[in-house]
Amino acid sequence: MDIVVLAIIVIGIALAFDYTNGFHDAANAIATSVSTRALTPRAALIMAAVMNLVGALLGTSVATTIGSGIITPPEGVAGIVVIFAGLMGAISWNLFTWWKGLPSSSSHALIGGLTGAGLASATTVHWNVILDKVVIPMVISPIVGFTLAFLLMVAVLWLVRNARPASTYRRFRMSQTVSAAAMALGHGLQDAQKTMGVIVLVLVAAGLHEGTDIPLWVKLSAATAISLGTYSGGWRIMRTLGRKVIELDPARGFVAESVASGILYTTAFVFAAPISTTQTITSAIMGVGATRRISAVRWGMAANIAWAWLFTLPASALVAAVIYLIIHPFLG
Repeated sequence: MDIVVLAIIVIGIALAFDYTNGFHDAANAIATSVSTRALTPRAALIMAAVMNLVGALLGTSVATTIGSGIITPPEGVAGIVVIFAGLMGAISWNLFTWWKGLPSSSSHALIGGLTGAGLASATTVHWNVILDKVVIPMVISPIVGFTLAFLLMVAVLWLVRNARPASTYRRFRMSQTVSAAAMALGHGLQDAQKTMGVIVLVLVAAGLHEGTDIPLWVKLSAATAISLGTYSGGWRIMRTLGRKVIELDPARGFVAESVASGILYTTAFVFAAPISTTQTITSAIMGVGATRRISAVRWGMAANIAWAWLFTLPASALVAAVIYLIIHPFLG
């Protein structure tokens, strides 16, 4: 097969992953707003799709980390096949966790898939980048999200302790429109960039691009794919985040979204770290929920989510490695 044709096919698969990322992680931005009735489901999806599109065009630092920092595939067909296997590992895990209604990380599925395919093919894997930009943020971001959300929620409860509940809830419900938009913007900023980085990897392996600059058409295509995926919805995971972890009220939804979006912006613009939007918002939801009482959080469901987080990297890596080993003999 001509290398250009192969590159086009794998770029199409990368955009398919971006689409699954959109519908898998749509809940990240809008579950809290829908569950508190701050927004109708359709209005929330439209808003999230638009803000994902805008967020995807705001930067390229995360894309550069993915495009040059995780693996360095060989040039030619062999390198493109490595990327293909990595993408298939990520897509497989996304579809499995979506089917189960578990809010796992599409970001970590992609990174795990690329790493697994890299190991199976003896491709250079940049373990120092994975440790600094993936593993450490993976551990720290949920802790920070939970702690900040808990503390901010305590402060908010103190500030409105003497306010009338009905009017206070109405104001927070209106404010959630802004916080949900901020969360969707952060999701586009983080997750669409990851697909941009993968497409650049394909172009470099095919000899069609040099360096780590992101062409405009790559930005637009990745932004469009994740927006379409977001608009298609992710109702299974939305129910998990919006209702099964804790019953949210508008104040807690606003605080959770505000904290999570702040973390997403900081890690993208300051650290260029591809963190999980799923882990960030889920931990923030748990943080605000714990201000009621510890038992208010449904820890059984939280444990299931934590197991999904734990298995995302190795599971997607294993699937990608197996796919590569199956395809490799046919490369000649």
